[in-house]
Amino acid sequence: MKKTCYLVLLMLTVLVTAEAQPDGSQPTLDPPRIAGLKVAFVTRQLALTNEEAQKFWPVYYSYVAELKKAKNGQKEDVIALEENMLNVRKRYKGEFKKILLSDDRVNKVLTVERDFSNEVRKELLKRAKMRTSRGRILGPEKQ
Repeated sequence: MKKTCYLVLLMLTVLVTAEAQPDGSQPTLDPPRIAGLKVAFVTRQLALTNEEAQKFWPVYYSYVAELKKAKNGQKEDVIALEENMLNVRKRYKGEFKKILLSDDRVNKVLTVERDFSNEVRKELLKRAKMRTSRGRILGPEKQ
């Protein structure tokens, strides 16, 4: 219960700070803030306990680093790129299984990166629409 309260408080703080931007300013992608949101998102999606989180995050960061390395290594050959990424996922699936103990949660780990990217994309599109509609209401001289 405490963990849930802390996560909700963190998300509210981030949302309030994001809404506190002055009119006309362009939102920037703040990598540390995005990383914090990603940690909260992944923790919530996987329902990690404190003990699991302590074991999970070092393995997850290693997994992400290896995926990036695989992506950068085979840019010309699409088949080799996908094969390397699949091999990394297969190797880490066993590592995640040791920590999370459930196939459903392990499969969620393998898709959570995409889910988070989709959520960020949706939020950015929503904010862009809000800025555009606000610009139409205020008129061009106020922008």
